[in-house]
Amino acid sequence: MKVSQFLLIVACSATALASVQAQAQNDTLKKIKDTNTVTLGYREASIPFSYLDAELKPVGFSMDLCKAITERIKQQLNMRDLKVDYLAVNSSNRIPLVQNGTVDIECGGTANNPTRQREVGFSVATFVSQPRWLVRADSGLKTAADLKGKTVVTTQGSNAVGFARQISQAKSLELQVIQAKDHSESMLMLGTGRVAAFLEDDILLAGEKANSRNPAEYAFLPDGYDTIYYGLMFRRDDPKFKALVDEVLTAMMKSGDFEKAYKKWFESPIPPRGNNLQFPMSELLKERVKDPSDKVS
Repeated sequence: MKVSQFLLIVACSATALASVQAQAQNDTLKKIKDTNTVTLGYREASIPFSYLDAELKPVGFSMDLCKAITERIKQQLNMRDLKVDYLAVNSSNRIPLVQNGTVDIECGGTANNPTRQREVGFSVATFVSQPRWLVRADSGLKTAADLKGKTVVTTQGSNAVGFARQISQAKSLELQVIQAKDHSESMLMLGTGRVAAFLEDDILLAGEKANSRNPAEYAFLPDGYDTIYYGLMFRRDDPKFKALVDEVLTAMMKSGDFEKAYKKWFESPIPPRGNNLQFPMSELLKERVKDPSDKVS
C-alpha cells in the first residue's frame, strides 16, 4: 500500500470517528435518558414567551409548548418520573448553554436565522415577528426619521443590535446605540428618558408595554423592518430530537391546540397583572400553522 493511500485511509477514518463522536455528543434523547433529567431554558422577562409570574415560576407560551414536548419525551423514553429542571438564560448565554449541553431546549422567543443555524438547531416556526421602535407617547416622535441624532437602546445579544446599526447607516440617522443587559433594563432606560427609543421585535415590545405600570405612556412608531421567524432552540445535528420536537408542534397546529395556546397568551389576560396583549395571530404565522416549516429567508 502506498503511503498516500495509507494517509487517505487514516484521514477518512478520523473524519468518520469525529462524525460518530459529534452525533453521540448531540444525542439529546440519550443524554436525557442517562441523566433522567430534561433541562428547559427559560427567559425571565420575554413576555409572553417565557417569563416569571408573581410566584417567580417560569410561565408563557413557549413554556406551554415545551411542556407538551416534555410529555412526549416521557412517553417515548418510557420515563414517567422524568425530572424537569428549569434554567434561566438570557440573550447572551442562551446559545452557548444549548451548545454545551447545559440546556436541552430553550423555551423562549429566539429568532431563527442562517447565522444561528450554523450554531444550533431550530424547530418549525412558532411565531413571526418584526422589529419596531417603542417610544414614550409624550415624546413627540412620529416616525423613525425623528430619531436622527438621538440615543436609542437595544438588548445585548438581540438581533436588534445589528438592526439598529443598519437602520442608522441606511437612513443616515446617526443614532447612538447603547445596549442594556435585558429587556427590563432597556424598558427602564426608555421610561426614565435616558434613551429616545427601544428597538426590539414587536411582540416583545408589546409584552413590555402591557406589563409596564402605565401602558398608555408608550407608543409604537409605524416603521417596521424585516420578517423574523421564532423557533424553539436545541443542539444542531440531532435529527432524532428535532423530529420529536417538530412532530409535537405540528400535531398541536393540526389539532387546534397551538391556536388555543396562542389565544391564551396573546389575546387573553395573562399573569402577573392580568394584562391582555391584544396581539392576534398574523397572516404570516397562520401560513406557518397551516404548513409548518423551519425555513427562513
